[in-house]
Amino acid sequence: MEQSVQKYTKVARIFHWVHTGAFLLLVITGIFLFVNAGFVAQDSWSRLLHRIAAVIFVVAPFVQLFANRKTAVASLKSVFTWGVDDLKWAMAMPRYYFLADEEAMPPQDEMNTGQKMWYFIIVVLSPIFVITGILMWFFGNILPSAVFQWSVFVHDVAFIFIFLMFLVHIYLGVIHPLMRQHGGSFRSMVDGTVTAEYAKSHHGKWYERIIKK
Repeated sequence: MEQSVQKYTKVARIFHWVHTGAFLLLVITGIFLFVNAGFVAQDSWSRLLHRIAAVIFVVAPFVQLFANRKTAVASLKSVFTWGVDDLKWAMAMPRYYFLADEEAMPPQDEMNTGQKMWYFIIVVLSPIFVITGILMWFFGNILPSAVFQWSVFVHDVAFIFIFLMFLVHIYLGVIHPLMRQHGGSFRSMVDGTVTAEYAKSHHGKWYERIIKK
């Protein structure tokens, strides 16, 4: 039987899927609003759902912070801590992801550089979504036209960028051959575990640390 390693708690997985669900709902309803799709856009159910999803998207991380403060703070600290390991990851990334050369990647910690980049983008762009969203939602009728249009523009550009990165995240975490070979990170968000082989090849430093414990 293939050995497994616990990577994510049940609480972490629940918040991950809640946040992901809110994001996907924001994407779908946001596209309707972006293209002004008739009855499903202006002043209709898509606008309401977009606002509900926005509240969940913003509130969920704070609830998680209070529910599991130690882990959340450690994750944030990791996202904003960059060093030699990240440089080594960047140098090995072309061979690893484009040529599927597993031996090219040096040992990584619990959160590898690619994951740190994804979370960093979320942390940086989320305030932009919140600020521009609040301006459009609560002050749309009183804002100068230029300010409102700039809010829409910045909101849309941030969305396009983060959505493209989301697609990259899905591909590298679920579809890429090296992910499918070891069960991928998708499995870790279903039952909380990864195979020992995946842990050794993708998070070598973290794996060595936990087996010593």
